[in-house]
Amino acid sequence: MSFPLARMDFLIRLLTLALLVLPPLFLAIALLGNRMLLVPTALLTAIYVWIALWFRPTRFVVGPGAVEIVWPLRRRAIPRDDIAAVRLLDKHALQREVGRSMRVGAGGLGGGFGWLWTQKRGVVRMYISRTDGLVWIERRSERPWLVTPEKPEAFVRALTT
Repeated sequence: MSFPLARMDFLIRLLTLALLVLPPLFLAIALLGNRMLLVPTALLTAIYVWIALWFRPTRFVVGPGAVEIVWPLRRRAIPRDDIAAVRLLDKHALQREVGRSMRVGAGGLGGGFGWLWTQKRGVVRMYISRTDGLVWIERRSERPWLVTPEKPEAFVRALTT
């Protein structure tokens, strides 16, 4: 079964739209006379493309032996026998689980991707596009994962059966 990354919630969509305005704005200012903004425009555009292709997953595929996380340029599989537990969390339950936290990686543009440093659980792998419908994947041998697939309840059911 394949589960796309969940649609962005309102706040993440708003932040993403605000960030997407920056490269065209910088380019317009550069073309109107301030050529120094061409380098930041190119750098910002390259970072946005890198986030879209390397950090932001497109879907989660639940198979008989593994759950596969699929990005445009890579794939990663978590063997099912390495999954100790899978559960839904809301943002309050997440805060109780991890304590204070700080994102390390890409954030704001399409979601939060990379690592989440947490007070209680150390580093957690994080690939979220909204602040609800969070799925916690507890691993036996590695760091836990926090993801936001479309239809999170069905995703949890698929992983627990």
